[in-house]
Amino acid sequence: MRADMNSSPNRILAVYGASGHTGRFVVDEALRRGFAVRAVGRDAARLPPHVPGAAAGIDDPQALARAFAGCGVVINCAGPFLDTAAPVARAAIAAGAGYIDVTAEQASALATLEAFDAPARAAGVAVIPAAGFYGGLADLLASALPGASAADELVVAVALDHWWPTEGTRRTGERNQVPRVVRRAGALVPMAQPAGRSTWTFGPPHGARPMIELPFSEIVTMSRHLAVPDIRALLDASALDEIRDASTPAPAATDSRGRSSQRFEMVVEARLGAARRTARARGRDIYAVSAPLVLEAAARMLAPGFDRRGALAPGEAFDARDFLRALEDDLEVEIESAPIPLGVVVA
Repeated sequence: MRADMNSSPNRILAVYGASGHTGRFVVDEALRRGFAVRAVGRDAARLPPHVPGAAAGIDDPQALARAFAGCGVVINCAGPFLDTAAPVARAAIAAGAGYIDVTAEQASALATLEAFDAPARAAGVAVIPAAGFYGGLADLLASALPGASAADELVVAVALDHWWPTEGTRRTGERNQVPRVVRRAGALVPMAQPAGRSTWTFGPPHGARPMIELPFSEIVTMSRHLAVPDIRALLDASALDEIRDASTPAPAATDSRGRSSQRFEMVVEARLGAARRTARARGRDIYAVSAPLVLEAAARMLAPGFDRRGALAPGEAFDARDFLRALEDDLEVEIESAPIPLGVVVA
């Protein structure tokens, strides 16, 4: 069951970057869940016309303050987050609002966790970066695994049957030249070069896939609160080839919700000696699925009784199993590879 918002004192959500690909999914999901939405972006002409809007650039703190006034949570969907996260988070905290973003950028997630923990605690709000597909979903899956924090190693493996990149993804790739990091012996260190290659066997329709080591913000979110010495991440190599091809088209809507036909599977494997435990999630469209992830987070942040404060990873802020259970309409989740019905997380 999704978090109950009926008794929340403030249901207004500001969505920064509301005119972007992911931002539109977030606005639509927020409306479907009954939130009042304020669409915010740099260009007023591009904001969705069916919700109240406000124009505010990241270089205009006064405009951001006006846009976020009276909101309970600000959801930032505008990349590159190396540029947008700090000014948007700062303005959200100043307005007394919680902050969520969907960054896959390691450096941005790490900077947000480090810079805004104390200000968020002082303001009595929560700041949660990297709450979308990259960063948030892997962290929740790992946090739902029994005994994951006692593992020797966590490995995240992602299969994509296609990766049709958005304009924002391409722009972020050009902007984000910060070397990628992994967790080794309890510390974040640069990823070894050349990137390691391997094969991973997923469920249908993916099967055995060639993989390349390519960590995203899940390394940062998991390292934030899981005392696991080694954490690394693997991506479907064919999907990486596709996104690197300048001729690969942007995602095209193929259903009434605007989702593409892309299918994904994410596996988090916890290793302790020879023992293995796995959690996996399957679904459709990595951009679209970020919307229910961040809206479930926002609903829980605004629900009565939520008392977490400061900068937090998703698996640190919420009960991971309960959170994943609430997303059964959007994700098929299995924990420990148990033969359980799709869409159900068992205790």
